[in-house]
Amino acid sequence: MALLLDNQFKELPADHVLDTKLFLESVSHLPPFFDCLGSAVFAPIKSDINGNITKIRGVYNKDPAKYATLQQILESEKETHGAEWPKVGATLALMWLKRGLRFIQILLQSLADGERDENNPNLIRVNITKAYEQALKRYHGWIVQKVFKINNPLPSPDSLPNLLLLSGVQIYTGGVAPLGLFCCRPEPLLFSSQRDPGS
Repeated sequence: MALLLDNQFKELPADHVLDTKLFLESVSHLPPFFDCLGSAVFAPIKSDINGNITKIRGVYNKDPAKYATLQQILESEKETHGAEWPKVGATLALMWLKRGLRFIQILLQSLADGERDENNPNLIRVNITKAYEQALKRYHGWIVQKVFKINNPLPSPDSLPNLLLLSGVQIYTGGVAPLGLFCCRPEPLLFSSQRDPGS
């Protein structure tokens, strides 16, 4: 069972150069997180994250020395694709992966902060809605946006740590409160790279 805190992102180096292999190892532990949420509405996000990891790993595996850092991948693709860049290849995959990471971060931070819907305190819908609206909604068409408004069964905030254990994604053995420990680590990564061209 992977303890998510054991596989969290390393501190961002002073030069902001991100090692591709270490980055891929860290993000590969994230997709099972969506299994614990129980709703089919998250299957596309999980699939998207898996697909983006696969695309980036595919480029890295072609030449690990040439693509040792994420910056080297971006620079190479910028040169190769010209005007199409950054909306192609591993660069596009990294852009969408960054958005998925932001979704997870906002969701976990909202849970750690104890945010709840007064009308439905036993559901995490308010947390998921906040994360979706801040991280992904503006990049999705109206059809995908409607999928997120469908009432699907969702776990309660109190049951989430147990569901995470059952799905093999244990975040922390101490319950929901320490989620903030995980949330703060992606922050430098999410904001250190260039502005998201899709913004």
